[in-house]
Amino acid sequence: MKHIGFLSFGHWTPSQHSQVRSASDALLQSIDLAVAAEELGADGAYFRVHHFARQLGSPFPLLAAIGARTSRIEIGTGVIDMRYENPLYMAEDAGAADLISSGRLQLGISRGSPEQVVEGYTYFGYVPGEGKSDADMAREHTDVFLQVIQGEGFARPNPSPMFPNPPGLLGLEPHSEGLRRRIWWGAGNRASAEWTAGKGMNLMSSTLLTEDTGIPFHQAQAEQIRLFREAWAAAGHDWEPRVSVSRSIFALVDDRDHAYFGGRGEESDQVGYLDGGNARFGPSYAAEPDKLIEQLSKDEAIAAADTVLLTVPNQLGVDYNAHVLESILTHVAPGLGWR
Repeated sequence: MKHIGFLSFGHWTPSQHSQVRSASDALLQSIDLAVAAEELGADGAYFRVHHFARQLGSPFPLLAAIGARTSRIEIGTGVIDMRYENPLYMAEDAGAADLISSGRLQLGISRGSPEQVVEGYTYFGYVPGEGKSDADMAREHTDVFLQVIQGEGFARPNPSPMFPNPPGLLGLEPHSEGLRRRIWWGAGNRASAEWTAGKGMNLMSSTLLTEDTGIPFHQAQAEQIRLFREAWAAAGHDWEPRVSVSRSIFALVDDRDHAYFGGRGEESDQVGYLDGGNARFGPSYAAEPDKLIEQLSKDEAIAAADTVLLTVPNQLGVDYNAHVLESILTHVAPGLGWR
């Protein structure tokens, strides 16, 4: 059995060829797709966060709205760029969204990916300290966030407050018990996976690795997962982490599927150059269900993970993306033992 969810980038564009033509469309359709996914039996609704882009830039209102419209499905991000975040304000937003959803938030965070603008985080008021990189700053923000969401007091109370204070130092409110164990880090390589384990966060690994060791993507990602689990055990945490991998998977079951994805053929890894170094991109899968089952059964990283996030082409609209999810849940997942 595996947790199966979708991951949407929330793209929108004012084009007649897109079913998502405005920011309003992107937000409202994201809610509708999460509701549909829950009704179909999927386990998670996750959203990518990008700033300065026609995508989803402010996740917490969306997550809270989905939490209010659903009752079972996990709600998450994949990922929030911590270079842009005020960790205290973020902790309050995350606590509120988690309480609204009755503890279903699964919050993916990371250093972030290449941006639409140069050093966009500086426009948000954040500049790395002297001798520090933007990645260092993201991890510093993360350390603060992980500390304050535990609910412990740290702020000295006003001796003459407007309203009575509880005794002792004050922490942030609202606090949601248990959220700390539902924080994930998007790790792009082996070293960051081991760091993630040391920090006590769940592991989120996408269709991109920011290193290339010369072996197939799924094997490199499986090695990343193995190193994460070994580092977790060495750290002595007293709970079991989760691991997710993302994949683009399309079951060709009707004419629409063949029209959109039928001409791709079997894909292979792509090796490129990203952020100053080599990177390896995993393949997409598009085939009839029997062929998909055969292909995916050989994916070592999927086998090692407990959660699979299906990236969806959100600009094709809610109905088609619900169909994509239903096709995987109905025609592929049972054959792989995911259901």
